Amino acid sequence: MALRSTDGPQDTGGTPSDSPSGGTPPDGPRRTRKTDGRRRLTAEDWAAAALAAIGEGGLAAVAVEPIAARLGTTKGSFYWHFANRDALVDAALERWEQLHTEAVITTVEAEPDPERRLRDLFAYASAASAADPLEVSLLATAAEPRVAAVLRRVTDRRVGYVAGLFTALGFPAAEARRRGLLAYTAYLGHTQLGHAVPESLPGGADRDRYLDSVIDTLLCRE
Repeated sequence: MALRSTDGPQDTGGTPSDSPSGGTPPDGPRRTRKTDGRRRLTAEDWAAAALAAIGEGGLAAVAVEPIAARLGTTKGSFYWHFANRDALVDAALERWEQLHTEAVITTVEAEPDPERRLRDLFAYASAASAADPLEVSLLATAAEPRVAAVLRRVTDRRVGYVAGLFTALGFPAAEARRRGLLAYTAYLGHTQLGHAVPESLPGGADRDRYLDSVIDTLLCRE
């Protein structure tokens, strides 16, 4: 990811003279600060806006000028942080990987009981994906190499983590891996159906009971 600096032109935009398109500023990286009450945009601001665009229109929606308009700035701000569009796409995908996988795992790890952790994870992930079309948008663009690469990493991480929970619950390694994969495919199917035909899924308390029943099935020992 070709990030340059964590700060740049004000969110009202910059010009080529104050937003160089190559290299770092001559006086070195600058820290984000306020000038006249206006916060300078960061690379993370651009990555978040690009990720929102992906959720709304897929990877094709990542275009510099529309995202600059969304942020209320100009292309000068973009070139302060990124060498090109591909670098922005990489930053957005890395942000998704961090927020929607690593940060979630870190949160559920606070629960010491592996079964409770598994139930909490499934309920949280299902609710989050139902509220946000981003994951569905990424799956729909899996043929794009950059998206395919991050989907592989995220899938391996998620399935591996859930398999580890089944291992902690006493299942042999191979069986824990099988159940971890089954849990993840159940989650993806629930996510896809929730956006394609949402009325087919239960809501409210029925939804909670349904999700618990999925975990009950996955925990069943014959």
